[in-house]
Amino acid sequence: MKIGGLQKTTLIDYLGKISSTVFLIGCNFRCPFCYSPELVLPEKIKKQIGISEKDFFTFLKEKKGLLEAVTICGGEPTTNKDLPDFIKKIKKLGYLVKIDTNGSNPLMLKDLIKKKLIDYVAMDIKAPIENQKYDRATGVKVNLKNIEESVRILKQNKVDFEFRSTIVPGIHTKEDVIKIAKWIEGPKVKFYLQNFNTTKPLLDPSLQKIKPYSKEYLLEIQKEISSFFEFCKIR
Repeated sequence: MKIGGLQKTTLIDYLGKISSTVFLIGCNFRCPFCYSPELVLPEKIKKQIGISEKDFFTFLKEKKGLLEAVTICGGEPTTNKDLPDFIKKIKKLGYLVKIDTNGSNPLMLKDLIKKKLIDYVAMDIKAPIENQKYDRATGVKVNLKNIEESVRILKQNKVDFEFRSTIVPGIHTKEDVIKIAKWIEGPKVKFYLQNFNTTKPLLDPSLQKIKPYSKEYLLEIQKEISSFFEFCKIR
């Protein structure tokens, strides 16, 4: 497993748990607002020193009893065919496992849930389920059937999950977010709106010049869509 980095302790990535976050290298999307270009772009990946899988598991063994969970993100974790075996090793040490995914690999997602290898899933909803919108937000041609299937799998409530969307001026409008809400709505669905952050390196540096939406504007959107969900919050 190619590991790009490790955040040893966090109280944010797996809400309610003391966890570490492991960043896997590689992604099939090219979202212009991505905060981790060093894990996505081949030319930047080549410069990654990363950490070895051996060192990662040594760390987890040393932290048993102190950490409760491991969050696996990327890049896109499900692009790694060895992900199930990687998770099995983590679970064997007694940790809860959360994965962050773009939903492009529903077959793996379904398998991980079926085998009870994951305890929580955070799926990024990039745009309304329209070809032009989704392709623009992801920077690639997306198989929307895969995205829809991943949403359907999670809404079966066989694993704890959340949906989340990063809202970027020029890419997302208020109407787009409402369309997203109507698509993924459900009485047991948790949905987070995430404001665009220009303080981090972006895959498309030109977006650094864009001013994020105001907190007040996001609150206005939240109020309009909150009835579609168990809860809807701004993160």
